[in-house]
Amino acid sequence: MIFLTGSSVYGALSVNGTYQGKNLYVQNPMDEDGFGYCATKVTVNGDIMPGGTSMGAFEIDFSLFNIAIGEPVFIEIEHNDGCKPKILNPEVLLPRSTYNVDEMTVDPAGNLKWKTNGEQGILPFIVEQYRWNKWVTIGEVQGKGNDDVNTYSFSVTPHSGENTIRIAQVDHSGKKRPSNEVKFISTSPVVTKTPVKVKDEIKFLAGKSPYETRYEIYDAYGNIVKKGVGSSVNCSNLVRGVYYINFDNVNEKFIKN
Repeated sequence: MIFLTGSSVYGALSVNGTYQGKNLYVQNPMDEDGFGYCATKVTVNGDIMPGGTSMGAFEIDFSLFNIAIGEPVFIEIEHNDGCKPKILNPEVLLPRSTYNVDEMTVDPAGNLKWKTNGEQGILPFIVEQYRWNKWVTIGEVQGKGNDDVNTYSFSVTPHSGENTIRIAQVDHSGKKRPSNEVKFISTSPVVTKTPVKVKDEIKFLAGKSPYETRYEIYDAYGNIVKKGVGSSVNCSNLVRGVYYINFDNVNEKFIKN
């Protein structure tokens, strides 16, 4: 994360984040009296930046401080009162998704394990399961953010039959970076629902016994009205009409009376 703070009382602007291989650029206006520039000193992790700040714009070159990619940085820009420099590209200190998957496995019980290298900032890993003809987010695991080999695990709740799993990250660009998929055949039983015409409740069964499953219910216009995990769903507050339900690895239509 990046935090910007500034105060005309103390005359300091600070920014912190993670070095991602790119430099910061600072717009430096004239001071209030018009006889010099606003910024007076820049420090990076406590070390003074050489070269000074007597110019309308300047670059904070991290190569001058022997900072490795992925290391945390804290920059402080001291400035005169009555004016404030502006950091033009603070987003370059936000973590980027750079992970590589060395290995990813999942067993029939849904125990997912993966190893990564090349991380350059702390970002969560999103765990996704392909079901109901779409990728469904089933959990998150916090990334470690370093360039070492990192090991992670997650317990997937399988549906019956073949399961398809992947991980992904989304950084400040907003783009999702998914991994390759892994598949496994689960030992979970086939789940059915009852009744066909619903009045107050839907029950999920494996054979004749109640069975917990992930579910989603949509109205006729495609709006999601209920979702969760359970062996039953209270439908007493649904208005009469046609609905669609996703559960286990099944899509079905039902009528609410």
